[in-house]
Amino acid sequence: MSLLEAIVLGLVQGLTEFLPISSTAHLRIVPELLGWRDPGAAYSAVIQLGTVAAVLLYFRKDLVSLTAAFVQGLVRKDPFGTVEARLAWFVGVGTLPIGIAGLAFKPVIEGSLRSLYIISASLIGLALVLTLCLSHWREMARMKRGQ
Repeated sequence: MSLLEAIVLGLVQGLTEFLPISSTAHLRIVPELLGWRDPGAAYSAVIQLGTVAAVLLYFRKDLVSLTAAFVQGLVRKDPFGTVEARLAWFVGVGTLPIGIAGLAFKPVIEGSLRSLYIISASLIGLALVLTLCLSHWREMARMKRGQ
């Protein structure tokens, strides 16, 4: 991979990560549009480490608070005794399924799921879901104003 490709893909990752669209899909689409080879699933995972670091840094106070509440709950033998302790459990338990699924489906994720047909269909599906959510939100706001 050239330096230019790395810079472009880094910009794509940074610009699309916090939007309700798939930055990973764009890391696959942009090279295809520019005639570059697919950087691969491993590159997509590694480039997102910067995003993870930014999120951890931004939420560091919350993460310290949740971790402390989790540990204190275990020490007190009341693991769900506070809102923070429960939230820590929920985050941990909510993370397990995606981690297990990622490991279980690793060959498929690195292979056929990088197909541009699947990525395109997924992006279209997400766009439809977001459109429905926006429509519902607007309807709820309209009804609230009417009350």
